[in-house]
Formats: sequence, C-alpha cells, structure tokens
Amino acid sequence: MGVHDLQFYVDGKWIDPVTPRTFDVIDPATETAAGQISMGSEADVDRAVAAATRAFRTFGRSDRSKRIDLLTRIVEEYRKRQNDLASAISREMGAPTWFAHERHVAMGLKHLEKMVEILTWFPFEHPRGDAMVVKEPIGVAALITPWNWPLNQVTCKVAPAIAAGCTMILKPAEQSPLSAIIFAEIMDAAGTPAGVFNLVNGDGATVGSALSRHPGIDMVSFTGSTRAGVLVAKAAADTVKRVHQELGGKSANILLPDVDLDEAVTKGVAGCFLNSGQSCVAPSRMFVHSDQYEEAVGHARAATASFVVGAQDKKGAMLGPVASRMQYDKVQELIESGIKEGARLVAGGLGRPDGLNQGYFVRPTVFADVTADMRIAREEIFGPVLSILPYDDLEAVIDEANATVYGLAAYIQSKDMTLARKVASRMRAGNIYINYPAANPDMPFGGYKQSGNGRECAEFGLEEFLEIKGIRGYAAA
Repeated sequence: MGVHDLQFYVDGKWIDPVTPRTFDVIDPATETAAGQISMGSEADVDRAVAAATRAFRTFGRSDRSKRIDLLTRIVEEYRKRQNDLASAISREMGAPTWFAHERHVAMGLKHLEKMVEILTWFPFEHPRGDAMVVKEPIGVAALITPWNWPLNQVTCKVAPAIAAGCTMILKPAEQSPLSAIIFAEIMDAAGTPAGVFNLVNGDGATVGSALSRHPGIDMVSFTGSTRAGVLVAKAAADTVKRVHQELGGKSANILLPDVDLDEAVTKGVAGCFLNSGQSCVAPSRMFVHSDQYEEAVGHARAATASFVVGAQDKKGAMLGPVASRMQYDKVQELIESGIKEGARLVAGGLGRPDGLNQGYFVRPTVFADVTADMRIAREEIFGPVLSILPYDDLEAVIDEANATVYGLAAYIQSKDMTLARKVASRMRAGNIYINYPAANPDMPFGGYKQSGNGRECAEFGLEEFLEIKGIRGYAAA
C-alpha cells in the first residue's frame, strides 16, 4: 500500500478524511485487493472547494510564465515516476505491464508536454478595434475521471486547467485511483501552489454528486458513461455551471471495397480489442461490403486467434482482464444477448479463455450476421467484442453508421482518399480516423450527440477552461 493511499490531497497537504470509510481496490486479474483507499464525503468536498477557492484568488491571476514553469516541473516529476504509474495502472485496472508503460503512461506524458508547448503561444487577448476580448480562467473546476484510461484522462484535464489558471478538485474513479494518488504526489513534488490541485477519492453518488451540485464549483469536466453524464448534468443544472462531458460511443468502421481486406480487418480487430475493448472510441461495428463479407469474417477469425489473454506480467499477453466484476458481468450478458438474438459466433464467446480460472478475463469475441436492431450493435459493450455487419450501398451504410445515439468516433478505410474524405464529411462524429492513422496530440477529442459536448486535448481542451470577456473602450484615448 502506498503511504498516501488512505489520505486526500487538499490545500497542499496530505490529510485524513473527515469520516473514515475504506474501499478495496481490486486487482481484476486476481480478484483480490491490490490496495485500499479512503472514500470521501460532502465534508471532504467542502474542504477541497474552500482550498481551491482561496487559491484561485492568486493563481487565477498568475503570469503565463509561472504556469509554464509549473507545468514543466510537473513533466519532470512525472518522468521520474513512470514505473510507479505503470505498476499502479496494471494493478488497478489490469493493463498488461508493457501496455501500461507504452500507452497509458506515455499518453499522459504527451498531454502534459503538449500543454507546455501550447501555453508558450496561446493567445489570451484578442484586440478588436478599440476593444479587447480577453480569455480568463473559469475558476474552480471539478475533474471527474473514469477507470478505463485513468492517467490519460487525469492529464488531459489537469494540464489545460493549470494552463488556463484554474484551480481544481480531482475525483478519480474509485476502481482505479492508485495512479491518481501517485499523480497527486507528482503535483506536490513539482511545487504546485497550495489549493491549486486537490484530490478527493470517492464514488460518484457521494463525491461526484457533491462536486457537481456544489455552488463553489464553476465547471465540471466529466468523462464516463452517458448514463452518469446525464446525472452530472442534472446535478449541475441548479447552479448553472459549465459542464464538459466526454461520454460513451459505439463507433462504426466502414471498409470500402477497394481496401486491402486482410490488413483492414486485422487492424480493425486490433483497434476494437485495444485496452481489452475498454475504449470509448473502439471501432466495435465493422461494416463490410457483401461481396467481401465472408472473406472478411475469415480474416477476423484469424486475427482474433492471435490475441493472447493473460495476467499483467504474463509473457506475450496482449489483453488483460476487464477492470471489474461489474464490467465482466455486463460483457458476458451482451455476448449472451448476441447469441440469443441470432448473431453468428465467429470467435470467442461466453466465459473465460481456456486456462484462466480466476480474474475478469473475457474471450476475444467476434460476431457475424449482426443486424442493426441487436443489442451488440446498439449498446456500448466496453469489452473485446466486435460485430461485423454487411452492406451493399454506400449511402445506406453511411446512414446506418450514423444511426446511433452516440457520435464519438468513426473509422473509414479506403485507398481512394477523395472518397474517404467525402465519407468522413458525412459522419456525425467528433473524431474521424481514415486508414488507422497514428495518434496525434494536436487534435481535438470529443463527440456529437449523446457522446458529450466540448473538446479535450491541445488548445481545444484549454479553451474549455476559459471564460470570454469583452472590454469595450479598451484602447480609447
């Protein structure tokens, strides 16, 4: 257990909760406790909000250079703790050790480094004749982060909040809080001014709700399920605070007939299974032209067979367990629904992979002959489960891909870039990926429809933490 696991970080100090109440953090590979944290209360939230409010009086007016220096120190301290962060992520949510290092920890570092760069040039003032438009920090922000990409979501909220001059209270998911506690230690080691960054652990019903409705909170930045996002928005409504949400997804992956089918399907399977399928942008609905359908199904079956599932430190493991018993049960229920509703099981299925008798391990699963009305085609599964759907007409597949309450991401595969760009322009989603491109930290991230509102990452994420003030007569003689 870490030295600070049972404490909160408030006003620049590690403190005990007002009312002691503990919670076991479960290692999903062993189903045993990987650690223990304290669960916060409304009183803990009140202390953190008071600290953040005091700190905002000075930090909200801080010089850009001071915030650049602070973010630079945070980057330096983060680099020192990369091994600790990766170990915590592996234990708390099951990511293979190599994946925790190469994706989870590395992505967090990129968010921090990118924000240092952006802050060197970002324009906070815009002259308009004799007037001035000024962008100022919105105030005290509540940052509520999920369990599936714990460190990624912490950094892509904390970095722009610091850059803007906001103060904040972080509530990580109670299932994966250990990496966030280490991140708080990083913030402390970097010399973050007291009250600028605060950490209170707890569940959504208590701490999340208290933050969302608190009159001292000016903004809530929430990442999680659409269901929970609706509750956050309702709780925040009475105080008319800004609510930024990055929510669920059910992303389409359209393979146009001119693709290298083996490559496109194989990469599509890998994208769907990434992070054990626990990604809101997972391309979980693969659309393939009817003339190529059975060939594509065969490629998907072969690609799935190559995925090794195992504990975090298992040699060659590509997929770890899903993060919790609740998530495991949900994935199993949806796999069962696909079978009952008549989809063809191509690979995987119910239960754990062979040789794994404990842990929340899911068999990488592929369904063919999926129809749009099946639950596996409509609901976000958040596990390594791919649905393959046929199409005959381009206009029809665009309509079907868009026929979802979600709009977070869409994927298009084609050798014809003119056609791919045309299809991209028709997709009702916030993130479009043509031919499986490399990650780009300069791009905005967020969704349409019930996938949320606002954007994260790069300067687009910074804008979310700023208010706009118009000053007329600013340059008048």
